Amino acid sequence: MSNSVLTNHSAAIALQNLTSTNTKLGDVQGRISTGLKVQGAKDNAAVWAIAQQQRADVGALSAVKQSLDRATSISDVAMAAGESISDLLNQLKEKVVAAKDESLKTQSRELLNADFKALMRAIKSTFENATFDGGNVLDGSLTNGLKFLANADGTSFITLSSKDLSFSGSIITLGNTTNLLTLTKAGEALTKLDASISKLNAAMGELGAQAKQIAAHNTFVTKLTDTLESGIGNLVDADLAKESARLQALQVQQQLGAQSLSIANQSPQIILSLFQ
Repeated sequence: MSNSVLTNHSAAIALQNLTSTNTKLGDVQGRISTGLKVQGAKDNAAVWAIAQQQRADVGALSAVKQSLDRATSISDVAMAAGESISDLLNQLKEKVVAAKDESLKTQSRELLNADFKALMRAIKSTFENATFDGGNVLDGSLTNGLKFLANADGTSFITLSSKDLSFSGSIITLGNTTNLLTLTKAGEALTKLDASISKLNAAMGELGAQAKQIAAHNTFVTKLTDTLESGIGNLVDADLAKESARLQALQVQQQLGAQSLSIANQSPQIILSLFQ
């Protein structure tokens, strides 16, 4: 190779190598600072596209989990209210059976009826206030229950059915006018009360099964989200131990490249010494 003051081939090669090393060093520093080996489409278009799709699914599953969390809260409130009403019905039965006593005096019957009415008001207050975030599946305001998201595409739902616990309904057949003021009315009240207790227990059993389904699906969505996030990490996360080793090696190469370029730049000076 000829020596020339116009073209320094050695310096050009050294500069190319140093530029390549600096580029690689910048890439490694980017992976270390972000923790990602695929930061954008230019790094690996196919992997980046797959990761972005999975990130979209994770975001959608976050909305699904929020919906299921709301479903859990509404079902918990409904179950608590239903269990309280069941206890109140059991207390009502004690009053109604006591009112079946033919030896009761009018005053005693009136006192039993007052207790009966107080318990009825407590039942009404319970199902009317069994609300969470505006959702009440016990007061008869809903006919088809409430639907909650079940998948990331928004095409599948879990339904929490509604149960009308209002008086003179399909479950609680006792009415606002039901009383214990006579032996006959006490007998009628007992018949309706027994039917109400049986129907309420069945309704609460169905709600309990649905609440269990919601809880199980919520757990699955949480696990699925964790799995997808782990999968995304496998695709795009950088191995920081390896990147640290690469960083040290490239820093050494950078220093050597700078020294090599400095030596190559001194070549024209050798030519000048020939003319002294």
